[in-house]
Amino acid sequence: MARSSRPPSLVTLARRLVRDERLFARGDLVLCAISGGPDSTALLHGLALLRRELGHTLAAVGVNHGLRAEAERELSHAALVAEKVGVPFEVCLASVAPGPNLQERARTARHDALAAAAQRHGASVIALGHTADDRAETLLLRVLRGAGPRGLAVLPPRAPSPVGAGIDVVRPILLARRSDVLLHLERQQLAYTDDPSNRDRRFLRARVRHEVVPLLEQLSPGVVEHLCHLSDMLARPQEDELLASFGRAQRRQLERAARLGRRYSTVRLSGGRDVTVDIFENTSVLPDER
Repeated sequence: MARSSRPPSLVTLARRLVRDERLFARGDLVLCAISGGPDSTALLHGLALLRRELGHTLAAVGVNHGLRAEAERELSHAALVAEKVGVPFEVCLASVAPGPNLQERARTARHDALAAAAQRHGASVIALGHTADDRAETLLLRVLRGAGPRGLAVLPPRAPSPVGAGIDVVRPILLARRSDVLLHLERQQLAYTDDPSNRDRRFLRARVRHEVVPLLEQLSPGVVEHLCHLSDMLARPQEDELLASFGRAQRRQLERAARLGRRYSTVRLSGGRDVTVDIFENTSVLPDER
């Protein structure tokens, strides 16, 4: 029987990342940030579908910065989505500090509000709806601003809260493309809201999203995947030089072996040389080290 060529669904990608990266455990309460937009709507719905299989519970929070009149309507829609999947929902008001760089100040206020909500609910982690496209865009923005290697290790699957609240943020749909999100919403007949600022090209991120990334994809259709892999490599300085040189086929072989619970896997390099990899440690090993 021929295998289906259909790409993995958003739920499949989320399940894989949660398990591979141990984003949360059975019995954990996951606080899901939802704005009513497509990414966070798909995130909440996908995590709700996985509750029985992965054994977690959910609560949802929307943050209102008080900066846009449309925010109240968008969060009302988010409340409807949460009600549909049986997840408790609350709205938190965020106080945005005065000063320059409004987007950065709003981001900090949002994380403060989410961290406070997580502590109230007793959540283990805060789930954010970042996708592979978000990660690639963020890396490009850092390049434009002159960041070094450490600064290009952006949006990892799990990381401490940016406001140092003692709770981690996780990104369960980080393997998904924006097209995967929209397909999930279409299949599940889920409505969502659209923040017009995401298309406002006065903001650098909007220009990178709508101008730079499409141009790069014309030159290299897999550029988003490549940029995400680059970020992964830069986030693992302990990874040896040999592993960093692996191509897509070798990396996928290691991912398959990891999903099967194997500790070691042998891959063939382009010159015909075989190398054994310790999947747990992300290093190559000698035969007598196994």
